[in-house]
Amino acid sequence: MNFSAASSPPVDTDDIIFEVPGFIRRYRNGRVERLIPDELVPPSLDPATGVQSKDVTINPTTSLSVRLYLPPSATSIPKKLPVLVTIHGGGFYLLRSSSSSYHNYVNSLTAKAGVLAISIDYRLAPENPLPAAYEDCWEALEWVFATDDPWLSNLGDLENVYIAGESAGGNLVHSLGIRLGREGRKVEGLVMVHPLFWGKDRIGDEGVETRKGGILTLEHIDALWPFVCPETTGFDDPRINPVAEGAPSLATLGCRRVLVCVAELDLLRERGRLYYEKLKESDWEGDAEILESENEDHGFFFFNPGSLKAQELTKRIVNFFNKS
Repeated sequence: MNFSAASSPPVDTDDIIFEVPGFIRRYRNGRVERLIPDELVPPSLDPATGVQSKDVTINPTTSLSVRLYLPPSATSIPKKLPVLVTIHGGGFYLLRSSSSSYHNYVNSLTAKAGVLAISIDYRLAPENPLPAAYEDCWEALEWVFATDDPWLSNLGDLENVYIAGESAGGNLVHSLGIRLGREGRKVEGLVMVHPLFWGKDRIGDEGVETRKGGILTLEHIDALWPFVCPETTGFDDPRINPVAEGAPSLATLGCRRVLVCVAELDLLRERGRLYYEKLKESDWEGDAEILESENEDHGFFFFNPGSLKAQELTKRIVNFFNKS
C-alpha cells in the first residue's frame, strides 16, 4: 500500500479510473496511489510527552490492530484512568493509527487529558470498501470492553469511556454511538471533530461560490462517498447522512454526553451544526455541546497544532474528558 507520492512511476492518464486530485488515484489494474506523503512510525516512549505506546493485534485475519497510549500520570494517581477510544480521519482511505501526524496528536492528547487512549487501525478503502471500517471499529470497541490487556484491565476505568474521532473518524464515532444505543449500552461521551457527514440536498452555504478554495470541495465530497462505499444507496444513506429520512433516531445514541466541533471555513460545518441541532431537538436525554473555531478550515489543528485556535480546541476536548 503506497502512502507516499515519492518515487511514484509516471502516470498514464488512460489507466486512471478514479481520482481525487491531490489525494488519491485508482488505476485500471487495481493499483491505488495515495498522493499525500505519510510517514508510519512504530510505538515508543515519546520523549516530548512521556507517553508510552504499544500495538496489539485484535484480528490476525483482517490485520485489525490498535495502538494503546499510556500517560506518564498512570502510575502516580490512585484511581484508574478514563479510557479514550480514538478514530483517525482521512476520508476512510488515508492515514493509519501509526501515521506520524496522528501518532503525535494522540500522544499530546493522552498526556494533556490524562487518559488511557486506544487508537483504532481500521482497514482503508478502496481496497477494503465500507462497511469494513465500521465493522473494524465495532470489533475494536468490543475488544476494549472484553480484553484482559494489562494496561486496560489494571489502569483503565471501563465505566468512564469516551469515543472520539476527526472527519471520517467522527462519522465512525456516530455509527458506534448508534449501535451502542441499539444494544441498550452507553459510554460516557462521544466527540466528533469536523465530522464527515453529507447529504443529497445542499444546506446552508454549502453551494455558495465563495466556498471554493477550501481544503474540501463539493466535487471532492461528492466523489468520495460512492468511491469508499460502492454499496451505498446514495448521499442520504444514513451512514453519511445521519439526519436523513429513515435514519436511526439520534435519540437512541448510546452515550451520556456529546461534543461536536466545527470550523467556520470548513465545507462540512453546516452538517456538524445540523447534527448538533437535530440532537438537541430529539428525545435524547444527554448533554450536547458544540464548539465552532472561527476563521479555521477542516482539520486545521493537525496542520498548525501550536496555534491558539488549536490549543483552544484541545483544551475544550480535554475538559470534556475530565468533566465530573
